Formats: sequence, C-alpha cells, structure tokens
Amino acid sequence: MTREEFHEKIQLYGDSIFRTALHCLRHVPDAEDVTQNVLLKLYRNQTPFASPEHEKRWVLRVTVNECKKLRSSAWFRHTVSMEEYQLEHPFQEPGQSELFLAVMSLPSRYRIAVYLYYYEDYSVREISEMLGRKESTVQTHLMRARKLLKEKLQEEWSYGNETKPV
Repeated sequence: MTREEFHEKIQLYGDSIFRTALHCLRHVPDAEDVTQNVLLKLYRNQTPFASPEHEKRWVLRVTVNECKKLRSSAWFRHTVSMEEYQLEHPFQEPGQSELFLAVMSLPSRYRIAVYLYYYEDYSVREISEMLGRKESTVQTHLMRARKLLKEKLQEEWSYGNETKPV
C-alpha cells in the first residue's frame, strides 16, 4: 500500500473506527489507541478485499476485536470522560447531546449494536457477522436498547418539562 493509498484509507475509515471504539470503550484516549492499532493493521494487511464494503466490514470487525482485547486487559481503566469528548466534539443541534449520552449509558452489548445499526447503517445480518452473534440476538439487543433509550429520554424530557408550583 502506498503512502497516498494509506492516507485515503485514513480519511475513509478513521472517523468510523474512532466512533466505533468510543462507543465500545467510552474513553477518548483508549478509542484513539484502538484507532491507531486498527489503522496499523490495515496498513500491514496484504490480503486483497473483494469490495470496499468487505474492507469496511473487516475494519469494523477488527475495531470491535481490538476493543474487546483492550477491555479484557488487566490494566484497562473503567473511567468515562464524556465531558472531554463533548469539549472536543461539540454537538451541532439541540437534543444530540442528550441522545449521545443516553446511547453511551447503554450496556456495551446494546451500545455497539445501536451504533452499527443507526450510525453506520449496517443490517442486522451484517452486525451479527461482525460481532459473531446470532441475528436474533442482535435484534433482541436493538429492541432492548430502543426500550431503554425511550424510557431514559422520556424520563429526562418529562423531568425538564415539569412545571414548578409558584
């Protein structure tokens, strides 16, 4: 792979890798480390891909595996620095921040499925292949995640709209 081709791959996949890692790990520095590792593996990979979509799936699968490997390591810290992320990446529209934080508060098995389905536009079948889970399991995770998000957001929005007695 030439230097120019690698820069194209960074432009093409860097953001998706980082966002996927952030959804898995919920810690910006760890997500950056995973992004770097995945890009390095992509650079070193000599196997040709059947299509650009095959390459993207490979990249996201490697990202998920790197996140799992990091989470299972002995030194992994369970700190969440969402404030740091919000300072570096401000949200453009009202409501995005609340939705992002609600998604990030989901259990990891739901969070990654939601991210791949809604943000990366993968089908349930493709997600099941990437995560090594049954399609029915992915569908259940999405259903439960939607229910949890609905409850959490309704609770937050109803709390903010309550009128206080004068």
